[in-house]
This record gives sequence, C-alpha cells and structure tokens, in this order.
Amino acid sequence: MRRLLALPLAAAILALPAALLTASQAVAAPADKPQVLSNFTQGTASSYNSWVAARGNQGAWSAYGFDWSTDYCSTSPDNPFGFPFQTACARHDFGYRNYKAAGSFDANKGRIDSAFYSDLKRVCSGYSGATKVSCDATAWTYYHAVDIFGVTPMVDGNKSVV
Repeated sequence: MRRLLALPLAAAILALPAALLTASQAVAAPADKPQVLSNFTQGTASSYNSWVAARGNQGAWSAYGFDWSTDYCSTSPDNPFGFPFQTACARHDFGYRNYKAAGSFDANKGRIDSAFYSDLKRVCSGYSGATKVSCDATAWTYYHAVDIFGVTPMVDGNKSVV
C-alpha cells in the first residue's frame, strides 16, 4: 500500500519544478514582444490588418501583456464629418501606450504618428472628389494634432496626451 501512495507522490514532487517553470513562463512576456509590437505599429496596410486581427482575438496575445485600452480619438471626434477614424485612433493609442510601458516611446513616437497618418489616409482612399479632399484635410489635421500635442509620459507633472 505504501508503494502505491509513494509512486504518485514522487511523480507529483518531480513534476513540481516543471509546473513552477511553466507558471513563471506564463507570467513573463515572450522575448519577441518588441518585434511583435513593432510589427503591429508600422505604417503598412498589412501591419494595420495584423493589428486589427489581433485586437479581435486579444486572448491569443495575452502572454504579451499588451495594453489594448483606448479612448479612441481622445477629445476629438472619433468619426469627424462621418469619416471613420475610430480604429486608426485605437491603433495609435495602442502604439503610444505600449511603447510608453516599454520605456521606448521617444524612439518610436514619430513612426507611430506616421503610421496613424497612413491609417487615416487609407480611410480617405475610399472616397472621391470633394469628399476625399475633405477627408484628406481632416486626416492631416488629426495627424498634426498628435505630431504636435502627443507627448512623452508624465514627467515633472506634465500630463501625457495620447
């Protein structure tokens, strides 16, 4: 009887380090997190589409610990004049929040802002004539707002603008 109890107990004890290792690996972000973050924040349509797909299946990316939160276009309209900028704003927030958390915001801000502008221009490419001209002008205004007012994380009491 002792052997019957000892064998499962020994197996459980031997498996314990592996279980602890697996648990600690689940907590740590994968080593490729910076590369994945970079891939999700490029100015290309494929980067945008990859991010949209990942956003729709956030659970598959939970090990990366990404911040998916957004306030969309902050204090500006999410869909100005009916132009659907909301998703572009959400991806911009994703870039800002995750690069700030990684401590590499300043090195990536310009690229994130440029990707935002590319996303907005892709929205506008679906229009023609005066409507496209109006959309492009609105996209330019939104881009310049983040280019000028999008700032680094709070430093010495200065509030961050995303």
